[in-house]
Amino acid sequence: MTDDDTPWLSPGERRAWLGLVAVAELLPGRLDQQLQRDAGLTHFEYQVLAMLSEAPGRTLRMTALARRTNATLPRLSHVAKRLEQRGLVERAGSPQDRRATDAHLTDAGWAAVVAAAPGHVCTARALTVDALTPEDVGHLTRITAAMLRRLDPEGRMTPPD
Repeated sequence: MTDDDTPWLSPGERRAWLGLVAVAELLPGRLDQQLQRDAGLTHFEYQVLAMLSEAPGRTLRMTALARRTNATLPRLSHVAKRLEQRGLVERAGSPQDRRATDAHLTDAGWAAVVAAAPGHVCTARALTVDALTPEDVGHLTRITAAMLRRLDPEGRMTPPD
């Protein structure tokens, strides 16, 4: 592609793009900071616990959990080991497939995610939703859905309706 063929961003598109990049860079750190301070969890650890808390029987195959958290299996295994050492998660061979490993949220893990959720929701709300009008929230929902159709065509990370 030559310089003449490059579809450069208009000034308005550039502002929107740079704003999106800034939010994508800043938001995870702020969520991580609150969760570490208040619950002793990283944002990723919280996501792992939250996904397990929503699963039937609070159990997911590690590969499914990796998809739901957008993690590689090595990263998820490392974090699951830390959560296991803290008594929040248990890993065991899957009864349905001896080659697979299931992750299960323990009672302590359930208590941890239940205790962390209110502060996390308040922080997420304060940093995002509370800054928007109800109309803005509708626009954001449509915008993120359009982006996710391209970024996540399989719907692994797409929120339920």
